[in-house]
Amino acid sequence: MNKALEQLQFTVKSHLDLIYADIEGVDVPALTEELISLMRLESVAEQPVTHQNHWDQQDVIMIGYGDALHDPGEPALKTLYKFLKKDCEGMINGVHILPYFPYSSDDGFAVEDFYEVRESAGNWEDIRRISSEYRLMSDLVINHCSGSSAWFENFQKGEGEGHDYFFTASPEDDLSSVVRPRTSPLLREVKTADGVKHVWCTFSHDQVDLDFRNSKVLKEFSKIIRHYLDQGVNIFRLDAIAFLWKKPGTTSLNLEETHEVVRLLRTLIEYAVPNAMIITETNIPSRENLSYFGNANEAHCVYNFSLPPLLLHALMTGESFYLRQWMMSMPPAQDGTAYFNFIASHDGIGLRPAEGILSDDEVNQLIETMQSFGGHVSWRTLDNGVNKPYEINIALYDALRGTHKGKDNLAEQRFLCAHRIMLALEGIPGIYFQSLLGSRNDYERVIATDHFRSINRHHWQYAELKELLQDSNSHHSRIFAKMKELIGLRVQQPAFHPNATQFTLHLGEHIFGFWRQSPDRRQSIFCINNISDQPVKLLLSDLNLISTDDWKDLLQGIEITDLHDSIELEPYQSLWISN
Repeated sequence: MNKALEQLQFTVKSHLDLIYADIEGVDVPALTEELISLMRLESVAEQPVTHQNHWDQQDVIMIGYGDALHDPGEPALKTLYKFLKKDCEGMINGVHILPYFPYSSDDGFAVEDFYEVRESAGNWEDIRRISSEYRLMSDLVINHCSGSSAWFENFQKGEGEGHDYFFTASPEDDLSSVVRPRTSPLLREVKTADGVKHVWCTFSHDQVDLDFRNSKVLKEFSKIIRHYLDQGVNIFRLDAIAFLWKKPGTTSLNLEETHEVVRLLRTLIEYAVPNAMIITETNIPSRENLSYFGNANEAHCVYNFSLPPLLLHALMTGESFYLRQWMMSMPPAQDGTAYFNFIASHDGIGLRPAEGILSDDEVNQLIETMQSFGGHVSWRTLDNGVNKPYEINIALYDALRGTHKGKDNLAEQRFLCAHRIMLALEGIPGIYFQSLLGSRNDYERVIATDHFRSINRHHWQYAELKELLQDSNSHHSRIFAKMKELIGLRVQQPAFHPNATQFTLHLGEHIFGFWRQSPDRRQSIFCINNISDQPVKLLLSDLNLISTDDWKDLLQGIEITDLHDSIELEPYQSLWISN
């Protein structure tokens, strides 16, 4: 036996010993061999290299649904590929296609069959075509599956594959401490061949939680992971992973067994495809979110969930205090890990990640402003039965239509300022498809789906979109052109490497500034952003620019010669001052 396989066996067994320490009847040595076999790792020859960055400044990932774009007569994934090739050439090198499997609800996140592509989207050949040219991120919806799935039908029958895959509890159990992001009852009563049972539903009653105490579930998901790797999936987004392991009498959130499962999956995936990655989707307060880095042995990337609400607050108030305080508290990501930055997604703007940073009054003011711009609020229930805001549902372009003072005519400037900040921050940028286009609130889709999140999930006809992108009078055209230009500039800068040094600058309340330095220390970029709706004066002497270097604002292409001069920044103007 080679050393790599010996090390793999030892590591997998160590993970399993911890995961199943309190579970009787699990044959850990046998399970170790089964997992290695399911992942086809019996002939592994090399160990993964630790603390290795599988990314650089050229990585920009577009987030979107596979069927958000339609062209009559062809599957949606073919249309997506066409958009990527024809319209995003040189702009995007990675794509996160949100769940493209057969589903029953929640726009894909109630999966009926993990092994199939839904017919309306296309097939695995379409997925392989995209993954052969772009870095493909795919959702591993690992916490739950559809109440309409064959597995759940077998659960109700009491026999067949999946009949023992689901987590059940008793209404008499102590569930008072369970933390979850919904207001619906946690348990769903189900009639089965074995009598009435109560299944655990962290999200909706159509999304039934899986029971990883049963090692069969872990084996099933190892098969699914291997299947996705074979289709070219390179980044695994572990959806709702924080809720994976449940124990009555606890919060059932971020339990140690959950972290150990993430470590196990990273081990298996890295041995199978060394440059493949895991990203954890944990919409929780910042400190808890950061815990999923582990010691560079859990997630390669964590979503920077605090960025959207704090950046939105800064742009609504024109004040950078909380954004600066939060950024200074964020530890630099170790090599082998990185932040995944985003400011809009298919979900809403999460408010839990702002807990402990913004006060309740400030959150309420933000909510009121977003509602005045056409947004909605989704709620969760606390253990005392009180409902608390969980997220704001609104299209980002509409969220930035004004400030707390009301709507104004600076929406485009504010929108682009937000993206200039996000594109310059430490980490890998993820840009939502709807944001690339400056999409607006889709009220018709909210009514059609009876789902607030649909407000930011518009479905486009490709011909209509092409026409808009060619119309210079359309804000969609202006936004897309500016975003393409910004991204094209970003990917050329070594100082924007996801792990390049970042230092927060203190330039007054109305300016949000930070300094980036490339890993080889040859390039510095001072990223200066007026986050207010008023002109602001910047003293270049406050930046301490090195006088022996030549400096230039990359965004305007203007050389800076007098380092003691001042610059008046227009509302929402940004500078990328580089040597």
